[in-house]
Amino acid sequence: MIPHIAGILNMTTDSFSDGGLFVEGAAAERQALRLIEEGATTIDIGAVSSNPTGADVSVQDEIDRLNRVVPALLERGLSISIDSFRTPVQRHFLRSGIRFLNDISGFADRSFYSELADSEVRLVIMHSVQSGRARVEEIDPASIPSRLIAFFDERIEALEKAGVARERMILDPGMGHFIGRNPQCSVQAIRFLPELKARYGTSLLVGVSRKSFLGAITGRDVTERQSATLAAELACVLRGADFIRTHEPAPLLDACRVLDRINADSMPAL
Repeated sequence: MIPHIAGILNMTTDSFSDGGLFVEGAAAERQALRLIEEGATTIDIGAVSSNPTGADVSVQDEIDRLNRVVPALLERGLSISIDSFRTPVQRHFLRSGIRFLNDISGFADRSFYSELADSEVRLVIMHSVQSGRARVEEIDPASIPSRLIAFFDERIEALEKAGVARERMILDPGMGHFIGRNPQCSVQAIRFLPELKARYGTSLLVGVSRKSFLGAITGRDVTERQSATLAAELACVLRGADFIRTHEPAPLLDACRVLDRINADSMPAL
């Protein structure tokens, strides 16, 4: 029941919860090591905010930011995920030694599929009701299951036809504004996780950390959503999520260890 934990490292100036804190290489490296110490098994690094009001960043600037820390972390032998929706950035890091590419557009660029097929990197394929950055959209929560199925049916088929093995795919239903302004959209997606796993037989990743839907449910500001985040993360784990993408690995790891002990078939020796 203990998931793989992807610690979030935002090398951005305007991310909704920690923008500007880890733009420089030294600060980013310190934060990555802190996340590992707290229990992260992978560091998921992004250099462009998905915030609907995020600043424009050129492809070269995105690559330059990532290069401030990625080589150093790879030299330390850490498992690295690159969080980018732009093909030139993905291509730049594809054979650098990273283990994951995390694309909020779900790898919409089919011209890149042959290169993906020739690599060994695992792909985090995120469902989104739009492409690129999150936008505030009104979506009927009742439509979420059918939207997820339609999206992943199409994307998985296209990737497999290009030669990408399904076992390399990790599905992410998307959360917050990626899946709809109404918080019930995210709730519906979490409830639907068991059906996604049963239908596709892939690993699942979910990132609910500090998301807008938690604020809508609790009335809490982004800096006050730790408890709401943990509750949602545990709900995802209990519904079959294999990977949790989070800003705070330690509370999640502690909670999962306790759940694991409670659910154990036999009593451990004390």
